[in-house]
Amino acid sequence: MAESRHVVVDDIRTHYLEAGSGPTVVLLHGGAPGDCAEASWERNVEQLATRFRVLAPDWIGFGETDKVRDFSDPLGKPVRHLARLLETLRVGEAAFVGLSMGGTLLVRDAASEQPRLPARKLVLVSGGGFSPDNDARRSVQSYDGTIESMRAIVRAVHADPSFAEDDEFVSRRQTWSLLPGAFEHFRSLGLRPPAGPGATPFGAADPTPYEHVSIPTLITAGADDPLREPGYADELGGRIPGSRVVVFEPCGHVPNLEHADTWNDLVLDFLSEEA
Repeated sequence: MAESRHVVVDDIRTHYLEAGSGPTVVLLHGGAPGDCAEASWERNVEQLATRFRVLAPDWIGFGETDKVRDFSDPLGKPVRHLARLLETLRVGEAAFVGLSMGGTLLVRDAASEQPRLPARKLVLVSGGGFSPDNDARRSVQSYDGTIESMRAIVRAVHADPSFAEDDEFVSRRQTWSLLPGAFEHFRSLGLRPPAGPGATPFGAADPTPYEHVSIPTLITAGADDPLREPGYADELGGRIPGSRVVVFEPCGHVPNLEHADTWNDLVLDFLSEEA
């Protein structure tokens, strides 16, 4: 059973889940409305904790972490805060698993000249690569806080219709999306200046030098992911040296939930392998 914990990091009250013992694995959730550690990893934490110490933080602006937005450096601030959280928790080298936005921020850091995160292995879950600006993405970005709007998001990102038909699942995500400040923070991510290019990265070219990633990487993806272009995982895998690609089908944007048992076994084996 995961323990819910809070710690203050540089004046930011930060929430995370912790479970298990052994080498540390850090789980980084996505950036859709209602995403948080509990929502994104509810079918994974207990299984991963059978072999590892699992830490699953809420990013700044999500879940129970303070709602702070750095408009001058919207992608750098969360990673810097995460690095400071790990320092506070005395985490040295760790394996990292990132879903969607979490995976994108994770692999961009790993490809940078001076990574801030002490990663020894990476698992990407529908993260990294080009993010198209399409109908499915716009259905996420246009979330209005209603249960119908949340159900539309769940229906869009899950190939398995049972997720959208599960009233409790949809209601939980809506509740997390409406925690004080969460809706306002999410809406701020789509703010655009009155002139010039938009602030969001969707539809823009991806300049990440993936060839610079030098640690073992497992890429997991859904064959029917509407938020990515067909074949994106294989293309990304072709750019990350020595990476392994596993595509689940039928599956949408969250294989760790839609194929939880198989995904858990795959990730446990990958993280347990000697370098």
